[in-house]
Amino acid sequence: MIESNKLVYRLSGRYALFSDPLTRSGGEKSTLSVPTYQALKGITESIYWKPTITWVVDRVRIAKPIRSETKSIRPIKFGGGNDLAYYRYLSDVEYHVEAHFEFNPHRPDLKKDWNEAKHNAMALRSLQKGGRRDVFLGARECQGYVEPMVFEDGKGPYDTTSAVEFGFQYHSISYPDETKDEGFYVNFWNVVMEFGLINFCRPEDCQVRRKIKQGTAKTFLPDINLSFDEGVL
Repeated sequence: MIESNKLVYRLSGRYALFSDPLTRSGGEKSTLSVPTYQALKGITESIYWKPTITWVVDRVRIAKPIRSETKSIRPIKFGGGNDLAYYRYLSDVEYHVEAHFEFNPHRPDLKKDWNEAKHNAMALRSLQKGGRRDVFLGARECQGYVEPMVFEDGKGPYDTTSAVEFGFQYHSISYPDETKDEGFYVNFWNVVMEFGLINFCRPEDCQVRRKIKQGTAKTFLPDINLSFDEGVL
């Protein structure tokens, strides 16, 4: 459901692989125990996104027990042919996600599109249809499904667990159109789950934030690669 500029949805799938970007270059992959902020932001953007808005993930509820499964995979090698590797996936996952959108302050050129009611309505329609783009749970082979819900509905396996620490982990990447100096930043934080909930800090508030390179925000031009007026999906 949507309240004001808020989007709440159930995210589920048979498998998930939320790995640290440093392990994505090849070889064997092992999932983190819980989804990252960036993964959930990307999923929310798969439901609905326009350059006018920026999605901020507020919190996630772990609605099913954290279980993993190891599978043998034959990934393609860089030089051609196949290799043999073992990937560790999360299995039978369900998350309740709460996020909200904000108008991108680094996009004053799109101020004409700052229409909260329109974006609310379009985001809700997109969610009811399962998203505008395919939803993946961390990796392309892990198909995900989204549907509207009330965040407080149902009971979770960790609702009575006071605190679980998952340690220092990758949080997100801030892209040039989201930063004041148009730089790429990588963000890290300490992950703590309390009573089944992980309350995310904002990317700019992470404990460790490093600029990795300079970039340039993409240019959007009305009626060329951006439409301000969309009536239906």
